[in-house]
Amino acid sequence: MTSPVAVVTGASRGIGVHLSAALEDAGYTVERGSRAVAPVTDRAAVERWVADVVGRHGRIDLLVNNAGVIDREVGLLESDPDQWWETVEVNLRGPYLMTRAVLPHMVAAGSGRIVNINSGAAYRNYDIATAYNVGKGALARLTAATGLNADRGVRAFDLAPGVVRTDMTEAMDAHRDRTEWTEPAVVAELLLAIARGELDDWNGRMVRAGIDTPESLQARAAQGLAESDRTLGLLRWGDDDPLT
Repeated sequence: MTSPVAVVTGASRGIGVHLSAALEDAGYTVERGSRAVAPVTDRAAVERWVADVVGRHGRIDLLVNNAGVIDREVGLLESDPDQWWETVEVNLRGPYLMTRAVLPHMVAAGSGRIVNINSGAAYRNYDIATAYNVGKGALARLTAATGLNADRGVRAFDLAPGVVRTDMTEAMDAHRDRTEWTEPAVVAELLLAIARGELDDWNGRMVRAGIDTPESLQARAAQGLAESDRTLGLLRWGDDDPLT
């Protein structure tokens, strides 16, 4: 048997380095992506890269859409339109193109897991770095849609890493005085639990490192999950709301 194969985008720095190393330690063959390998917003480059990976290994078992950027921490009126759209493209178009390229191979194999590195910003209203927030919110919808392929053996998850100390987070005004950081090891612990299939009940949903553990998520799933639990959706005003 060959080792399972994982593809990790944005693996040359930050969280991607830690997640790639953890997967390798767990026995995965890891294909590390970077802008030099295949810019995630370049459809042709992404498709060539995925085809090359499948050609060499014959499979992709796990896709980790980790590559991401943040726009300037200013309000919408002060934002730069070009940077705003580029941020959305990297954080949303990138995972979409990677998922679209990898998904047919997973469906053909009848198994596979896709993990989108997301953020709590997807689920809250902020008045700064709005492109990041919009992109991550839309990414949550992409995760939910991808998870609908579970009947074909493919599952998708939003993994929010908390605030890991990286070049990006250290440069952010929001974390200027931060003294507590999420350890990369706890992010990797959740990723590996997902990869092993231990958290398949959380397909299409968000899990958060530093708050959730594999054990706590398994225990919560055993109690039963409502359709809307840990998903992004409309909050109705009550049972008499005509929107259902």
